[in-house]
Amino acid sequence: VEKLLAIEAPPRAQYIRVILTELNRIASHQLWLGTHALDIGAMTPLFYTFRDREEILKIFEKYCGARLTTHMFRIGGTQYELYEGFKEQVKTFIDDFPKKVDEYETLLTENRIWLDRTKNVGVISGKDAIDLGLTGPSLRGSGVQWDLRKAKPYCIYPEFEFDIPVGEVGDTYDRYLVRMEEMRQSARIVSQAIDKIPDGPIMAKVSK
Repeated sequence: VEKLLAIEAPPRAQYIRVILTELNRIASHQLWLGTHALDIGAMTPLFYTFRDREEILKIFEKYCGARLTTHMFRIGGTQYELYEGFKEQVKTFIDDFPKKVDEYETLLTENRIWLDRTKNVGVISGKDAIDLGLTGPSLRGSGVQWDLRKAKPYCIYPEFEFDIPVGEVGDTYDRYLVRMEEMRQSARIVSQAIDKIPDGPIMAKVSK
């Protein structure tokens, strides 16, 4: 809608959007990892991922009152200003998070049972992934380097350094590895953005 109406959200709003959406990506991947591992037969990762995901949900809840649906986007900016202590709370989480991902990988990445149940399972070629209309980590897991944040940059994503992880085989294991690395890259984006949030308004002037 902003593109259609030639409206640009203020820089402060764009930084807030990026930080919260990347935290949401991490929380989403944690939900996926915990339940995916549980479905395959590993219970412990569920406890680890939900333990850490809770810290993100606390930030969301304090910011907008909702844990799962961060209703902060508005045409022209964001609805809510940051609460006191937001930066510190986000930085505390982000600084510690890479070690948490390492913990997840310690449990799974070289686990013999995990390898048996994910390697060469559900192989999807890059061509098939495109033909089937796969998107996100499922598409990138098949070796297709396509991420809208890079392919068709929007918001302030061009200001940040981050990589697009892709798979080689296109199996369940590759899709797992892609998501693990995506969590690290999201944390990398947030860590770059959190200290650069500019002052100013959080909403552009938008006519009815």
